[in-house]
Amino acid sequence: MRRLALVLLPLLLGAVDASAATPPARPRAGLPGGLDSPDVDIVRQAVGRAGAVTYAFYAAGKPDAPRPVAVFLHGWGAVNPVIYGGWIDHLARKGWLVLFPAFQTVGQTRPADATARAGQLVKDALASLAQDPAARPDLTRVGLIGHSAGAGIAVNLAAEARSLDLPVPRLVLAVMPGGIASDSASRGVPLADLAKLDPSTALITMVGDRDAAPADRVSRRMLREASDLPPSKKLFMRIGSDDHGFPTLSATLASPAAPKEGYDMATIKVAPDPAVDPKTARAQRPKWSADMVLSGEQTVLLGQLQRNAVDTLDWLGFWKTFDMASDAVFTGSGDMAALRSDPAFVDMGRWSDGWPVRRLAAETPKAVDPTATAATPARVAPAPTKMPVTRQRPRPRRE
Repeated sequence: MRRLALVLLPLLLGAVDASAATPPARPRAGLPGGLDSPDVDIVRQAVGRAGAVTYAFYAAGKPDAPRPVAVFLHGWGAVNPVIYGGWIDHLARKGWLVLFPAFQTVGQTRPADATARAGQLVKDALASLAQDPAARPDLTRVGLIGHSAGAGIAVNLAAEARSLDLPVPRLVLAVMPGGIASDSASRGVPLADLAKLDPSTALITMVGDRDAAPADRVSRRMLREASDLPPSKKLFMRIGSDDHGFPTLSATLASPAAPKEGYDMATIKVAPDPAVDPKTARAQRPKWSADMVLSGEQTVLLGQLQRNAVDTLDWLGFWKTFDMASDAVFTGSGDMAALRSDPAFVDMGRWSDGWPVRRLAAETPKAVDPTATAATPARVAPAPTKMPVTRQRPRPRRE
């Protein structure tokens, strides 16, 4: 009987896997999250010099009109655009000029200095590409995407846009925000005065149910401190995991990563800086501090980012959210509350057996109480540490 069980068990497991429902495929061309212009070559170039470089990506050929600009702010340590290559490729094929400022030199950059570095890199890149007839950045249509620590830098750049001589972004998508300093004495990226955000800017924060508590706290803090934005310009979103079929969908801190071959910075030529002597550069490095290096947790996360699978959470979650939100702010009313009410915005498609994938959750934050002070803070409901997967209807019986 033992031998028979050992023989039958792999066969039974194989039968289960073969019958499991599969996740939705990527949407067709022309739809949010879909693959457009699959045969178009993508230009990959480095703007700037070694040690101060922004990677630029856009569809080859001279555009009929200036391109909208998407600035992608990476997570701490995730300095290689290959980690987000799938998302970058998607945006470039949708017609965006994508800028990826390498604002961190691992082991040498303090989180407190990252926002200023990112701002200068973006400013220099836009000035350089303004003279390029193929790039043609449209400074009236700018969106920022930030992941983890990059989410804090994205909102900082939006708040400080005028003081940094940057175009005011119309949209900020802060995905799985983290690595933010809780106060002036804490490690992490310090948040700017988010009350400076232009009222025309839409701010969306997006967290995963398997990275709930830390990202929830930061997300709600960002939305609360962006006190001059009307509620109609804010959204708090949650993307959920779903284990109905196989492979399962898992909304973790690493899930926004979309590794794609061809976007490795090692394959993009960067010009050296002839004016900088290597010995002088070493002498001018900032004084070492512990927050310059990656912690053990950050190193583990970096490995997860590099191995993350691109799936439905990307196409119908992160990518579609930015696609539809940017359309709303550039060509529509820019009302995030109205966007939230669009069934297509929160829909995540269906498994191959017809069962609906768990939908996105989207809520409009309440208006900030102007009478609230540090002594009497506005009450925020505690975030659950784990969101159970809920079903919209009873699971059908299998014959």
